[in-house]
Amino acid sequence: MLKPEFHVFICTSSRINGQQKGYCCSKDSVGIVQAFMEEIEARDLSDRVMVTNTGCFGICSSGPVVVVYPQGIWYKEVTVDDVSEIVESHFENGVIVERLEIK
Repeated sequence: MLKPEFHVFICTSSRINGQQKGYCCSKDSVGIVQAFMEEIEARDLSDRVMVTNTGCFGICSSGPVVVVYPQGIWYKEVTVDDVSEIVESHFENGVIVERLEIK
């Protein structure tokens, strides 16, 4: 994949030393990363969507936070159950999931 159509950044509260602890991690953000990877693979979108876990975005009260580039769409309070909706609505159909969007 040279340049993905979508690049998804998911806060996993990663620390510089590699430890994952913090608000988003405590809300199963690692499971959210896994769910995105599985959903993208199942829908054969691996050539269009790249997933990256990140450190803190600094808005823990909205976490777990998922950011989608190049549009710069920020999603809040994402759960594993929201992942299939984001993938289908946003990545496949081009429609932002407004109920989760940080505006």
